[in-house]
Amino acid sequence: MKKLYLFGNWKMYLGHEESVALARDLKKQLSALSVKATMAIFPSAISLLAVKEELDGVASVGPQNVYWVEKGGYTGEISAMMYRQAGCQFALVGHSERRHVFKESNAEVRQKFEAVLNAEMTPVLCVGETMPERKDDRVEEVIEAQLRSAFMDLAWPKGRSLIIAYEPVWAVGTGESCDPSEAERVAAVIYKFVGALLDGVEPTVLYGGSVRSDNVAKYCAEPHLSGVLVGGASTKASTWLEIVSAVK
Repeated sequence: MKKLYLFGNWKMYLGHEESVALARDLKKQLSALSVKATMAIFPSAISLLAVKEELDGVASVGPQNVYWVEKGGYTGEISAMMYRQAGCQFALVGHSERRHVFKESNAEVRQKFEAVLNAEMTPVLCVGETMPERKDDRVEEVIEAQLRSAFMDLAWPKGRSLIIAYEPVWAVGTGESCDPSEAERVAAVIYKFVGALLDGVEPTVLYGGSVRSDNVAKYCAEPHLSGVLVGGASTKASTWLEIVSAVK
């Protein structure tokens, strides 16, 4: 039986007190469940340490974004190494909102991806296409370009894990989810591309984009998908626990 991953990205939905209260509630309720999936939460930077303390023993925490320089005069930034020193195990890299709202290029995503690797965290690399790109039949082209930029000439550390989240941009926060069979098709393509770019590396592929309790089990049942990256539905205890219970 494959290992499952349930990741929750809280984005900027919750204030500090809301984040701590939610984490405390989740710890209490998750402790009563027999959850075999690996769980990680990505809270806002200001709440990360407090959330980590509350979730100790039931879920890991990680940053939603990192900077690639370890230390220096970069006002407002937090480096991957600093997050690692704070006890983070995973880090999101290249989320669609970073790429499209903040205009992060593939080259910038590569720098952040490599910084996360160097900090000995597991990168969760997000890739996906926009609706115009899908309508133009460019899904594979776009995803290959994103993967190629992240991995080209990269010396992959032996034994390190790689997690890739396929999140079609048109499904993120819209309520419109990708059909599980189509998500599986793209996940298989991701496997193929990664195998060509990183010899001997087998990625763990997650799906992200309007994940709910009524569709999560369908994604997790697909052969090339090993879990989900959830946005808004992870910011309420009731909806997150419904998702967890659907696949636990």
